[in-house]
Amino acid sequence: MYNKLKNLPLRKGVGVVVLNKKNKVLIAKRIDNQKNFWQMPQGGVNKNENYIDAALRELEEETSIKSVSIIKEIDDYLVYNLPEHLLGIIWKGKFKGQKQKWFVMRFEGKDNEINVKTKKAEFLEWKWIDLEQITNLVVDFKLEVYKKLKTEVEKIISN
Repeated sequence: MYNKLKNLPLRKGVGVVVLNKKNKVLIAKRIDNQKNFWQMPQGGVNKNENYIDAALRELEEETSIKSVSIIKEIDDYLVYNLPEHLLGIIWKGKFKGQKQKWFVMRFEGKDNEINVKTKKAEFLEWKWIDLEQITNLVVDFKLEVYKKLKTEVEKIISN
């Protein structure tokens, strides 16, 4: 069974690193995870949707944020595979993981614009954290993606 699931395709996805004016990173705690795991806004790309439109849509759907400017599109695609116990469960069992295009965006609004209690809420709460902390709070199977993002964002904010 596992071997068959390993051959599933990767889901096309996007992610957004949202930085505030102090270069803190927006993270949110998932509703469907009982442990203390947090993540940045991310999600799937719809058919005939380009990556930037998908990123802006996902960001608004998950956090209500509209007031952003794009700082950078991360050059490489970042990939993660689901752990064995989630294969065949998440995304209706159609994918083994995600191949994501990430964007770094500057939040231009006020914190009261941020609302994770949306129509199809995925998060319980949100907070701003230091970039160094993003790898401490993420679920294991996304750790390598977050390490790469941390390196990319460090280059941006150190300039």
